[in-house]
Amino acid sequence: MLILGSGEVRQVLDGAEDEVLAAVRRAYLLHERGRTALPHSVFLRFPDDPRNRIIGLPAYLGEDEPVAGIKWIASFPGNTASGLERASAAVILNSMATGQPEALLEGSVISARRTAASAALAAAVLGSSVPDTGVSLVGCGVIGFEILACLRAVLPGLAAVTVSDLDRSRAEVFAARCRDRWPGLSIEVAGSAEEALAAHRLVCLATTAAAPHLTTDACRPGTLVLHVSLRDLAPRSILAAVNVVDDADHVCRESTSLHLAEQLSGNRDFITASIGSVLDSGTPFRRPGDRVTVFSPFGLGTLDLALADLVRRRAGSLGLGTWVPDFLPAGAGAGAVSG
Repeated sequence: MLILGSGEVRQVLDGAEDEVLAAVRRAYLLHERGRTALPHSVFLRFPDDPRNRIIGLPAYLGEDEPVAGIKWIASFPGNTASGLERASAAVILNSMATGQPEALLEGSVISARRTAASAALAAAVLGSSVPDTGVSLVGCGVIGFEILACLRAVLPGLAAVTVSDLDRSRAEVFAARCRDRWPGLSIEVAGSAEEALAAHRLVCLATTAAAPHLTTDACRPGTLVLHVSLRDLAPRSILAAVNVVDDADHVCRESTSLHLAEQLSGNRDFITASIGSVLDSGTPFRRPGDRVTVFSPFGLGTLDLALADLVRRRAGSLGLGTWVPDFLPAGAGAGAVSG
């Protein structure tokens, strides 16, 4: 068993935005072409504790060298008050020859980077006739920061950023961090989420909201909303928008905004396309100038596998990780006891 910790995962992925974006793009295309297996994610929730959860995302990604495995990710928003990260995760990769677990990777970095890459890829693919030179980030956490890093890789003309958070001091700290990292960017803190929604025609929602709390009424016509956290937007805003998803069956469940919209409308006709179909079509997508377009990615486990496999392969060439040769039991003999 190869074990790769957070620092080693970061060592592989830092500065590798182009490779991460390419891996996510390939995973979306393989999913669109039916070369994946993707059971529904398992949500472990706790009695009398609706805020915290742990999610299991099993997946198979079929390539010339196929990958199977699972991400097990916990979201405990209260951690941030104690100086801990909201999310913690592990990814296990299994051998497709024997089924045995081969690698254990720290997964929160992988999860954040693949989430950011999927949002940035959508921003690049769901284009506008007017170039996006500014972005509003609603939710000032790890995901928002990673999304901004990826957006800079796909939108070289990005010059202005407006940030918003329920905690104004958190937004100020986030803005200062962004200024330190990217001194050439203009960073402003909005007084409200609605002010941020109106500031630019590219908006990213990355909050810990458990239920809809925003509409797109403040958005300019032609805005693209990267609805990463999935539960921010009121169903009526979803029904009025042009909607692009990663997978309709996955995103229309677990009380997401799209799930609520489906329950309200009785169908999924409000979903225009999947990101995989847009990529596979080879035809440029132009979002309409008179409506809001919303990209809602459920967060497919195949993306986690794509990045975890990228990390494992690059870590091997760099000599990173800890090898545990006796992690698994010795080969079973004829007299072995099975359980």
